Amino acid sequence: MSTKGVYTAVSGAMAQSSRLDTIANNLANANTTAFKKDKQVFNEYVTAYEKMPDTMEVPRVPASVESFYDMNGGDKAFVDSAGSYTNFTQGSLKSTGSTLDVALEGKGFFEIMSPQGVRWTRNGSFQIDGNGRLVTKEGYPVLREGTGDPAQRTIQLGDRNVTIAEHGGIYQGDNQIARLSIVNFNDPDQIQKQGNSLYKLKENSTATPIASNEAKLHQGFVEGSNVNVVEEMTDMITAQRLFETTQQAVKAFDHMDEKLISGLGKL
Repeated sequence: MSTKGVYTAVSGAMAQSSRLDTIANNLANANTTAFKKDKQVFNEYVTAYEKMPDTMEVPRVPASVESFYDMNGGDKAFVDSAGSYTNFTQGSLKSTGSTLDVALEGKGFFEIMSPQGVRWTRNGSFQIDGNGRLVTKEGYPVLREGTGDPAQRTIQLGDRNVTIAEHGGIYQGDNQIARLSIVNFNDPDQIQKQGNSLYKLKENSTATPIASNEAKLHQGFVEGSNVNVVEEMTDMITAQRLFETTQQAVKAFDHMDEKLISGLGKL
């Protein structure tokens, strides 16, 4: 029996397993502030019988079993995971009443100074550290608008009695003491999750952040997760059923092998 049928079924099972892992992670973060759901992406390789004639490839090697399969595409019927992408659609805004909580509405990210360098986040649940700096829950300084050394762009607050305007300006009384750095990327696919609600550039990416003119800030709110629990549960049921179907296919191929071996023994 050709192994291509088994491999097609096994690759399908592996694809659905990866999909289930992604869905499970989304569900686990359904209540995580500013969490953005992920979607699994797959490439499907089909046999040459389903390709246009001009895509057929004639092998340039001596005739062999391997070259035959290269020509008819019999070894290219499988599902391959192409990784996942992050869905950056807006999450709902939740009122907290805290003057240091800020929700982003629209495209954009807060700039944060992490131990690994500048990072970006949608999580605007901030606080004041022992040095009077505006920081994240992990203690990473939130950066103000500007250029130059990020370590010189931290925001010093005397107390929590501040007003944060829609455009990011931070006021104590009538005086603007800083303006939050809100940036965006022309291609959001150039960044990836790092953990702790932070994003970093993908390896070898040359993208640079640009000032965001679309985002509105809402003081006293945080952005909720964009995970739709009902939708994720529906996708989970679908993926689970597909996984079970591919398992049945693998079992069927095993049964065919057993019958073939048994028949050869009698001959």
